[in-house]
Amino acid sequence: MGEGGTSALDGAAGELHHPKGEPDMDLVIREATVVDGTGGPAYKADVGIEDGRIAGIAREGGERLGGARVIEGDGHVVAPGFIDMHAHSDLAVLRDPSHEAKAAQGVTLEVLGQDGLSYAPVDDATREAIRSAITGWNGDGGDIDFDWSTVGGYLDRIDRQGTALNAAYLIPQGSVRMLAMGWADRPATGDEVAHMKRLVAEGMEQGAVGMSSGLTYTPGMYASDSELTELCRVVAAYDGYYCPHHRSYGAGALEAYEEMVTLTHEAGCALHLAHATMNFGVNKGKGPDLLALLDRALAGGADISLDTYPYTPGCTTLAAMLPSWANEGGPEAALARLADPVTTARIRQVMEVEGADGCHGVPIEWDAIEISGVSDPSLAEYVGRTVAASAALRGEEPFTTAHRLLVEDRLGSTILQHVGHEENVQAIMRHRVHTGGSDGILQGDKPHPRAYGTFPQYLGRYVRELGVLSLEECVAHLTGRAAARLRLKDRGLVREGYRADLVVFDPETVAAGSTFEKPRTLPTGIPHVLIDGRPVIEDGARTDVLAGRAVRREP
Repeated sequence: MGEGGTSALDGAAGELHHPKGEPDMDLVIREATVVDGTGGPAYKADVGIEDGRIAGIAREGGERLGGARVIEGDGHVVAPGFIDMHAHSDLAVLRDPSHEAKAAQGVTLEVLGQDGLSYAPVDDATREAIRSAITGWNGDGGDIDFDWSTVGGYLDRIDRQGTALNAAYLIPQGSVRMLAMGWADRPATGDEVAHMKRLVAEGMEQGAVGMSSGLTYTPGMYASDSELTELCRVVAAYDGYYCPHHRSYGAGALEAYEEMVTLTHEAGCALHLAHATMNFGVNKGKGPDLLALLDRALAGGADISLDTYPYTPGCTTLAAMLPSWANEGGPEAALARLADPVTTARIRQVMEVEGADGCHGVPIEWDAIEISGVSDPSLAEYVGRTVAASAALRGEEPFTTAHRLLVEDRLGSTILQHVGHEENVQAIMRHRVHTGGSDGILQGDKPHPRAYGTFPQYLGRYVRELGVLSLEECVAHLTGRAAARLRLKDRGLVREGYRADLVVFDPETVAAGSTFEKPRTLPTGIPHVLIDGRPVIEDGARTDVLAGRAVRREP
C-alpha cells in the first residue's frame, strides 16, 4: 500500500479513514488508550499529529481533535514506537529497506554496530575480513555496494538510500582494533591504543551513540581491561555509552559482569549490558545474583542499563564456539588450523573437555547446538537439527559433523544454542533498568524467532498471558527507558512536541507469529506503525514509505 493508501472502513477499531469537514491536524489517532512510555497509568485520549510531531493530546471528556486522516483507536493502545537496543540489521537496512521483519513488530528505531563487529570504520582490507567473519550475521555482502569507510559515511548511506526504520550506531571495538593492529592476540602498544582512541573519537563526532564490544569474538576479545578503559574514556567524553557482549555468559558470568561494571566505573562511562542473560547449567537460578550485583552498583551512583530478548535459546555462529586462539588471524587462519589434524585434535579437547572461551568456558553440549542457517545451500540438510542429531544420522561423532560443517561452509553457519533458563529470563526483564533488544539475526534458513517476534512476544506472552510485567511497565522498558539511554530528547514518549514515532496495537490480540518451526511469520495485533507521522505499517500491511533515517548522537 502506498503512502497515501486506500482508506479502511470508517469506524472500525484500529483502522484508518478520512473524515469530512475541515481538519485541524494531519492525522489523529482517536479515542485510543495512551500508554505513554513513562510507566505511568494509561489514559484515553485523541493524539494529533502535525508535521511529523505530536501536536496535541486531548484526554477523554474534552474536545475531540480533528484531522485530515483519522485512525479510530478505540480498543487499541497507542504507544511510542519500540526501540530495538540490540539489532544485527547493519546490511539488512540497505539490502531490503522495507525491513518488514522489524517494522511489523512496531519497531521504529534500531541500534546497530553490535558485538564489536560491523562495517565502519574500515579500510579495504578490514572490510573484506569483517565481511567474511560475520557472514553468518549479515550475509557476505556481495549484494551491497560498500561505498563508505567511516561511521559518518555509513550513516550518510542510510540517509541517501532511505529505510523503513530509524537507525543509531555503536562503534564496533573489534573493528577498531582490527584497523589499528589486525587480528593479533597481544597487548596493544601505546601508539596502537592512541590510534584506536582517535578512531573512536572520530566515530563519536560523526554521530555514533557509543561503542560496542564482542569479548567472546575475535579480535575484540584480545583487548585487555586497561585498553578497553582507555577507549571508554573517549566514549564518556562524548556522553556516549559502552555496550559490551562481555567475556562470559556461562562459567564465570557474574565475574564477567562485574568486570564490565568496574571497568566503566574507572572510565566514568555509562554501561549498557548487551543481551544480559545468565545461561548454561552453571547459572540456573542465578538471575537474582546478577540483579543484586547491578543494584549495588546503581546504589553507588553507576549509570547502568541492559537489554534482553524474551526467549531462552541464544543465537550466534558455529565458528564462535571455537577457542579464541583458533580464530586468531581471521577466518582464513582459522580454516587453516581446522585443516591440520593435530591442531583440530587440540581444538576438540578444548571444546569438549576443557570448555572453550568461545563457548563461555563451558564444555560444549552438541545436543544443545541446533544449526539454524548455512551459507552454502548444498548443506541445507543440517538446518533444523542439532549437531548431535545430524551426527547420529551420519553414524559419526558430533565433533566430526561440526568440523565438516565449519570447513565446508567456510565458517558461515549460524546456530541456536539451547542453554537458557526461563526463571532467569523473567527475573531480569522485571528489573528497573531493563530494555528490549532482539539480537535478531535475519540470515539463515531457520533464524531465531526473536528476529521477527521479540516485541509482540513481550506484549503478548509476558504481559497479557503471564503477567510478568504490567502493560505500562513493559512499554516503558521498550520505549522511554531505551530513548533515555540513547540520550534522545524528542523520542520514546507520547508527549506533545515529540516526534510521532508511534505504534497502535490491540492489547488483546498482539502476539508474535514467529516460532522456531516458522520463524519468519509476522506478528498479529499491530495494525499501525508511524515514523514521523508517516505510515510504515497501515491496516496491518507494509506501505512503501521509507521514513527512517540515521539517528546521530546529539551534541
